[in-house]
Amino acid sequence: MLKIYTDQLFLTPENRRCVFPLLFDLCYTKNHRLLERYELMTQMEEAEVVIVPLDISEYFQKKQQKWLFDYLDKAIALHKKVWVYTAGDYGLTLNKAVYTFRLSGFNSKFDANTFILPSFIEDPYATIQNQFQPISKEALPKIGFVGHASNSWTKWIKEILVFLLHNYKRLTKVLFTDYQAFYPSSIKRYKYLSLLQKNNQIETDFIFRKQYRAGVKTAQDKQKTTQDFFKNIAANPYTFCLRGAGNYSVRFYETLAMGRIPFVIDTDFRLPLEGIVDWEAHCIRASDTNICEALIAFHQKTTAENFEKMQVNNRNLWLQLLNRESYFITLSTLFNEKI
Repeated sequence: MLKIYTDQLFLTPENRRCVFPLLFDLCYTKNHRLLERYELMTQMEEAEVVIVPLDISEYFQKKQQKWLFDYLDKAIALHKKVWVYTAGDYGLTLNKAVYTFRLSGFNSKFDANTFILPSFIEDPYATIQNQFQPISKEALPKIGFVGHASNSWTKWIKEILVFLLHNYKRLTKVLFTDYQAFYPSSIKRYKYLSLLQKNNQIETDFIFRKQYRAGVKTAQDKQKTTQDFFKNIAANPYTFCLRGAGNYSVRFYETLAMGRIPFVIDTDFRLPLEGIVDWEAHCIRASDTNICEALIAFHQKTTAENFEKMQVNNRNLWLQLLNRESYFITLSTLFNEKI
């Protein structure tokens, strides 16, 4: 078992939404499989790993930076491995000798102690009440997408305003996040999807939304758009994935969970468990200069047998490593080996 310590005074009902994800499973939901892997100690000195209990931006928002840095300095002075969690689309980087767990950011700016968390999603097949089956290979690559993609002037203006507003809040210390350059994700999606649509060597199955989740308001409409989204992934062997506001894609993990093949545009992202997972065996990474060529070349060189096997492997990857419970089981093994 991995011996961990955290300040449990922060583990209140009010902090459920911003707690370190592992602590949520250990202390709120009492996940039995994880409790067999992690032992929560009462003293920092007894632990092998010290965990900051909440998303670190919470301590900045609540003007508790002194508590945070005193806590970190004590753990580091005791030569403990320290885990911190930074949530949201941008995240926040600390200049400390810690292991940082985050959803997004830029691989070229990360150190070796930065760990990417998968987007912890429910099994999509439960939503559409279906079971996984691989799709057979056909002559042309067939790629799907349902989502927010637009190239209108109003969308350009909105994206710029959102970017400027976020940076104003960041500079005025209303928000505490890393800086990120302007990236109009919905406009980029439209551009790349249009290139795929125009290529006669590719079959496309795209539904463009002018707003996020089609701007639905009612629970009934939300359920319908969710069904449409997952049915599209299930119906197509490839799904187009591109980052959103943050430099990561939830759709990427949803595609893996459904046993399909993510076709992802590389925007200098890092994926979870790099060095453990051979990501080249589970997805197609394309640059913004070879989008169509990358998909066509991959499809042509892949045998029918390997095409179906890759889908099976992707489903198993999500089940065995990338859902919430499995990820932290893998992490316990990894850190036990390091200690």
